Amino acid sequence: MNTGWKLFLANRGAVAGALVLVLIVLSAMLGPVLYHVAPFDMVGAPMTGPGGEQPLGTDYLGRDVLAGLLYGARTTLEMGVAATLCTVFIGVTIGALAGFHGGWVDNLLMRITEFFQVLPPILLAMVLVAVIGPSILTIVLVIGAVSWTPIARLTRAEFMKIKEREFVMAARAVGARSLRIMFRVILPNALPPLIVSGALTIGVAILFESGLSFIGLGDPDVMSWGYMIGNSRDRIFDSWWAVMFPGLAIFLTVFAISLIGDGLNDAFNPKLRNR
Repeated sequence: MNTGWKLFLANRGAVAGALVLVLIVLSAMLGPVLYHVAPFDMVGAPMTGPGGEQPLGTDYLGRDVLAGLLYGARTTLEMGVAATLCTVFIGVTIGALAGFHGGWVDNLLMRITEFFQVLPPILLAMVLVAVIGPSILTIVLVIGAVSWTPIARLTRAEFMKIKEREFVMAARAVGARSLRIMFRVILPNALPPLIVSGALTIGVAILFESGLSFIGLGDPDVMSWGYMIGNSRDRIFDSWWAVMFPGLAIFLTVFAISLIGDGLNDAFNPKLRNR
């Protein structure tokens, strides 16, 4: 573990990404406490530029852009993490069952995986959210339902590789049950690449949520960065700041997560750790 941390800290991009992400998380946690402006309140003249009482300006309804960024950060990050947990849960469950049992179970689950892989994820997500109705819970579940296939295939590959090792054979020999072997013996040894993939999935989930909100399929009762961009996209030439600042926040967050993912890959990659 010490070697892994050294490799992570040696990656300057990963450290920079971690610092940026920490600042974003702190702003999401402390911003609404320090900046006492409700994101949906009309606090000034519509489409007022940055400066004065509204440091980042107002949107077309006179809502404070900075307040929207601070409250939207919490929503966007929470939905990204929740959707990732849902994605990882589905992907690891299906991949573990397929890789451990093999045979007809593997064939069936991989055919299901391939079916979801050929469907355009964003279009499927749009249809599901439109049919069920936009809400935070719906969006989280839909993102998980359309994003789990890479995690499933990675988990399957790791389980197929690990299940033939001696310590797994020893667990079988002492009569351990299949579920115990899968999730108490094999899964902990398959975690490193799954952690890297899961970290990167947070960025993908944030982009998914932002994309759905941009086209009007986000929760209209909750402020998020995608909601801010979607609401102001028709007025981008009159109030560019209402689109640019949340767009920049999404870019920085996803880019920081990508850099952290690279650092985690350095930390958990056995080839690099054995140098």
